Amino acid sequence: MAYRHVTERADFTDLASGQVLRSAPGFPGFPVRLASELLQRALAHLPQRPVSLWDPCCGSGYLATVLGLSHRDRLSHVRVGDVDSDAVALAARNLELLTVEGLAARERELRAHAEEYGRPSFLERARAAARLADGLVALGGDLPHAVEVADVFAPRRPRPAVDVVVTDVPYGDLTHWAGDRPAGEPVTGLLRTLAGVLEDHAVLVVTARTRKIALPEGVRPLERVRVGNRAAVVVRAARLR
Repeated sequence: MAYRHVTERADFTDLASGQVLRSAPGFPGFPVRLASELLQRALAHLPQRPVSLWDPCCGSGYLATVLGLSHRDRLSHVRVGDVDSDAVALAARNLELLTVEGLAARERELRAHAEEYGRPSFLERARAAARLADGLVALGGDLPHAVEVADVFAPRRPRPAVDVVVTDVPYGDLTHWAGDRPAGEPVTGLLRTLAGVLEDHAVLVVTARTRKIALPEGVRPLERVRVGNRAAVVVRAARLR
């Protein structure tokens, strides 16, 4: 299928980690422009209707929140999960920003910090929250979402059904993995496990800091992408059966 890239947002500054979205040590962000491109690549292989998004290795929830704010008009629901309860707690706070009230509360918080600490940078971050709220309204308003503590290697069938998975996974250093992962290559096991709870039409986008993401033998991807030190694969769930 041919893919035509469409840039939804020219300036991603307001979405930078630590600007409006919350960050914490040990929870890295993700390049916003790349996140947007990967979602659009997945959408090119799906029907032209709002789709449900799932990030099962969400960390801070940054990736899913960025996609929700940038592509609200193409998304009907966002679900995130992680085996780390601390990560999920942070993700829940970030996904609150997928609502107009959540962004308004964040704006008030940042304005209060600006007054308390006398730092103009907080005031600019408050203005960024207001701009994101305006953008969210323009794209369709509040985005329904769910957050859960869950092991990616023992997933439950998501409800509502998921159309697209977008996740950035730890790679190479297995100390970053938790839960009962299958024997062998962890990302290959992750792909097969997730496909087992998805509908055939669903598209998975998995990215990691590696040269190339291995697929199960005989599985052809829809697309492969490499940017800097990150590789990504786009694959149909049905092909992973």
